[in-house]
Amino acid sequence: MELREIEIFLTLTEELHFGRTAQRLHLSQAAVSQSIKKQERSIGAPLFHRTSRVVRLTPIGERLRDDLRPLLRAITDSTERARVAASGRSGVLRVGTAAGNTLELRPYWDAFRAAHPTWDLRVRYQPFSNAMAVLRQGDIDVYVGWLPITEPDLTSGPVMFTEPMVVALALDHDLARADAVSLEDLAAFEVIDTAGAFADEYMDVFNPFQTPGGRTITRGPVIADLEQAFSATANGEVAQPLGGHAARYYRRPDLTYRPFRQDWRISWGPIWRADNDNAGIRNLTTVLSDLGPREL
Repeated sequence: MELREIEIFLTLTEELHFGRTAQRLHLSQAAVSQSIKKQERSIGAPLFHRTSRVVRLTPIGERLRDDLRPLLRAITDSTERARVAASGRSGVLRVGTAAGNTLELRPYWDAFRAAHPTWDLRVRYQPFSNAMAVLRQGDIDVYVGWLPITEPDLTSGPVMFTEPMVVALALDHDLARADAVSLEDLAAFEVIDTAGAFADEYMDVFNPFQTPGGRTITRGPVIADLEQAFSATANGEVAQPLGGHAARYYRRPDLTYRPFRQDWRISWGPIWRADNDNAGIRNLTTVLSDLGPREL
């Protein structure tokens, strides 16, 4: 396999969609399909089961994915380290964040760059649906998400900010008539489903499975990112809890936000792989500790 073929294969294992894979790699869909067929001919077995509606890995495809993923990551990391060394920089720190409050996070990034000018800090929006997978694969070094993290192979650093939760609603939703909403009210409606993107214990912090009174909160449509969540909410499919900053940063003519009557607050901070010995992460956590958390 050539390097480009490996990249096409691994991207398709993540997207499980030929069109999205082609778009992500800036290729035609036909080129992606031809590459996969070539790989299957070379190996002598199908790598994917594909129908008009579903693309999924075969057992052989799963084994190949697991073997190739660390190899591609090692090649990418080696190339990146060479580029860093050639430029005179200390390293690259890649941060993905699901939090949309860019202005309020900016002081942390500015402080890091001021304290460590030889480090290349790259901050990007990271859709929540594959955030943990991307983190585990090494495509990002740090993920800014809600806390606490409950998975044993991941760890977290200092709290960056704490905020009250709100609920996003369609303008004509029954709960939109109220000044504030109770957590018990959510049991009468649906919230988004992330289809196992997070451990249940972690998801329960942000998108609870039960009300304080023990009533089940039903999962609705499977959602991959924030834009899809807003669309499902605006269409009246869900009444979706969100961090309070969403009401300030995501004002839309088809949505409204209501506070919760309970004092439901959530904290956000950096999360990374426990085995990632990146000096940039240590530098970042020091900066975050020095600045301290923000109360929003």
